[in-house]
Amino acid sequence: MTLIKRPMELSVPTKIKALIYGQAGMGKTTLALSAPKPLLLDFDNGIHRVNYGHQADTVQIHNWQEAKQVIQENLSLYDAIVVDTIGKMMDYIISYVTNGGIPQIRDWNKINQEFSTFVRDISMMQKNIIFVAHRDIRKEGDDNVFVPALREKSYTAIVTELDLLGYVEAKGNTRTITFDPTSRNDGKNTCNLPGLMNIPTVVDADGQALQNVFFQTQIIAPYVANLEARLNAAKAYDSVIAEIKDNIDLITDDVSANDFISRIDSFDHVGNSKAAAGQLMCSKALELGLKLNKEKKYEKTA
Repeated sequence: MTLIKRPMELSVPTKIKALIYGQAGMGKTTLALSAPKPLLLDFDNGIHRVNYGHQADTVQIHNWQEAKQVIQENLSLYDAIVVDTIGKMMDYIISYVTNGGIPQIRDWNKINQEFSTFVRDISMMQKNIIFVAHRDIRKEGDDNVFVPALREKSYTAIVTELDLLGYVEAKGNTRTITFDPTSRNDGKNTCNLPGLMNIPTVVDADGQALQNVFFQTQIIAPYVANLEARLNAAKAYDSVIAEIKDNIDLITDDVSANDFISRIDSFDHVGNSKAAAGQLMCSKALELGLKLNKEKKYEKTA
């Protein structure tokens, strides 16, 4: 059995791997906990700062061994794992790999592999995973670029694993999140989410918790819907190309070639399928020794 799959045979991932970052006080943890059925892995011991009405089941992590143990437990009650913060989590991984020492060059592959294995194990359980990070600043010439507070030697390995990387900030009294990379912030937006989204207020004037479902309804659901739309488009493209190929296989001479050209617009084209049909027809004409005349009709070469 072949492992190669055509676009229409691919499975659609329904879970995401995301990281959100921003300054302290932006409500990042609360935002992450708006994912469906979250379990919080509290590496920063900060759950007490979250409004009680928005708190979720929590594991207060004290070392990397505890984190590894948690994901071996039965987590069937949860649809999302929230890690707060990823910076502190990476510190625990470093301490685990180096036995509490200072990481050497040779250690970084193992450090980054521990992270990748952790993400893979959660993904295999069909859970969303949302990391929370503090904000750091990277100098690029005279410009400041806001980035997640992560060690440079792990940054690329971490971002590579992600589907989404979002920057949270406040503009006046409105909090926003963007997943688009810009000249002022890092980002990753693999599924064309809106360039800038307003984050709703989830605490009223009396400090009472309001509904907290933004991540579930405005990020995860549209992300999955976009992926499904892409797959459906790929299936439609694959189907029309198969139909076109079947028709071209029946061409044997200039008459049948011109008949196909007269019908080329009648197919339910998707994307560049019409251009692909033209290329396939050119190859068939070359095979049969046909050429286009001035009237754009195929005729036999002399």
